[in-house]
Amino acid sequence: MARDSCLARITAGVAVGGAIGGAVGAVYGTYEAVSLTKIQVPGLLKIRYIGQTTLGSAAIFGLFLGAGSLIHCGKSY
Repeated sequence: MARDSCLARITAGVAVGGAIGGAVGAVYGTYEAVSLTKIQVPGLLKIRYIGQTTLGSAAIFGLFLGAGSLIHCGKSY
C-alpha cells in the first residue's frame, strides 16, 4: 500500500480543521449574536457576524491542524 504524500496529508488536515472550526464557529457565532446582551448586533448584521465568526474559526483551526499535519508528516511509526 502506497503511503500518502506529505502534501495530501497537510491538505486533508486543513480541510478537516476548516470543517470542524467552521461548525464550532457557526454555533458560537449564532449563540453570541442572538443571546448575549453585551454585544448589541442590530438586525441583519447578525447574519454577517455569524459568518465572520464561522470563517474566522475555520481559518484558525484549519491553520493549526495543517501545521500539526506538517510537523507530524516527517515522523514514521
